[in-house]
Amino acid sequence: MRKAYIGELEEVILLTVAILQDNAYGVAIGLHLQQDLNRKLSISAIHATLDRLSKKGFVTSHMGGATAERGGRRKRYFKVTAAGSRVLTEIQEVRAQLWSQIPPNALAAI
Repeated sequence: MRKAYIGELEEVILLTVAILQDNAYGVAIGLHLQQDLNRKLSISAIHATLDRLSKKGFVTSHMGGATAERGGRRKRYFKVTAAGSRVLTEIQEVRAQLWSQIPPNALAAI
């Protein structure tokens, strides 16, 4: 099986879906990214990334019920799949391994 790679934005959004759990939908993901990472993304950029993650099998989605607060529009909720969990774990392990190899004082301020 070919190893799956994801970009930095995909990784951040996949992590956010995992953090938000049952409340992971486009607007909530955007608010979380803005509040926690000071990173503002358009809702279309978030949905395009979620679509790529879905095509790669890293998230699934389902439609929630209509709510009055959204004028009767429904929310699409996302959930991390087992494949998504595996890729996040692999990324974490690779990064931890790389960080552990950095010699002391290698990142000292110039």
